[in-house]
Amino acid sequence: MRLTKTTSHAVRILLDCAMVGDERIKVADIAKRLDITQLNVFKVVHLLSHAGFVEATRGRYGGVRLRRAASEIRIGEVVRAMESTNIEVAGLEQRKGTGSGATKPQLSSIFDGALEAFIGVLDQHSLADLATATRSGIRTNASATRRHTSQASTKGVRVSTGRDIA
Repeated sequence: MRLTKTTSHAVRILLDCAMVGDERIKVADIAKRLDITQLNVFKVVHLLSHAGFVEATRGRYGGVRLRRAASEIRIGEVVRAMESTNIEVAGLEQRKGTGSGATKPQLSSIFDGALEAFIGVLDQHSLADLATATRSGIRTNASATRRHTSQASTKGVRVSTGRDIA
């Protein structure tokens, strides 16, 4: 299943909020860090605010922060709030005079079941799980980069790709 950019932005914005804890983050900072336009961040924050995921405050000391703990926000819940969950199968318009009326409900129930299974897997993971995995990945990538850089410098070879050349 392909998720929309809005959903992708929403998860990334929530993740950014989860990484800083209870602090308020400026929309401009989110936009810069995530490489999303400020206008798009404003739009997604508005949707997330109405869905009850974030608290947005205007003004000089304003910003965005999670309304609930990251461990209480399920990824599937975010996807449900951001995505249209009705699946339409192309080419199954009901035609007059054809006996394919039973095909549409049958296919719709199959796709609805598949969507629920997909979102059910996402429901097993919280925003806190994703934040922990992201923090680990950042540490792992940073230590791997340091290791490759130090190995390359001891051999007198400068490597920009992160691989050793002997």
